[in-house]
Amino acid sequence: MATTSDIRNGLCIKYNNDIYKIVEFLHVKPGKGPAFVRTKLKSVTNGKVVDNTFPAGRKIEDIRVETHKFQYLYSEGDTYHFMNEKDYSQIQLQKSALDAPDLMKEGEIVTIIINSEDDMPLSVDLPASVVLEVTHTEPGVKGNTATNATKPATVESGAIVNVPLFINEGDKIKVETTKGTYQERIKE
Repeated sequence: MATTSDIRNGLCIKYNNDIYKIVEFLHVKPGKGPAFVRTKLKSVTNGKVVDNTFPAGRKIEDIRVETHKFQYLYSEGDTYHFMNEKDYSQIQLQKSALDAPDLMKEGEIVTIIINSEDDMPLSVDLPASVVLEVTHTEPGVKGNTATNATKPATVESGAIVNVPLFINEGDKIKVETTKGTYQERIKE
C-alpha cells in the first residue's frame, strides 16, 4: 500500500474496482483546512479520464508493473501489433489502450507497461517527441509570415498537425506526443 505522497505521473493504482494510470496530479495545501491531492486518472481498461481528489495521507493501492520496450509493427483496423525487442514475442493491443496512435509510425520504439501479476498490458507510452515527414500541406504565401499563423499539415502517420506557414511537403518536423503539437523543423 502506498500513500498520496507516493503519487507521481505514470503510477498505476487500483481505484473503484478498476486500474487507473495517473496522468497528472497537484498537491494542494490551502490556507484553511487539510491538504489534498488533486489527480487526473485515466482508466487503462476503457480509456475514460476521471478527475479525483484524495485527502493527504490517504492509502492508495498501487499496482506492480513492469516496463518493456516494444517495436510498433503495423495496424489492422483498431488492432495494433507490437514486437518485444528482447525475445521477439508479439502482442496485439486495441486502439483504446494507446494515448496517441495517430502519431506512431511503423518501426517506432515504445514503452509498454505490463501488470506483473497477470502479464496484461496496461498502457503504451510514446517517446516525448517523434520526427515525422510532412506528406501533404498547402503552400505558404510569401509575405504572410509576419504573424504566428499556422496551417494544417498531414504527416506520414496520418495525423494532422498545425504547423507554421514556412513548412512544405517533404519537410521533417518534430511533434510533441502528449499534445500532438509542432515543436520544430528538422534539418538533415
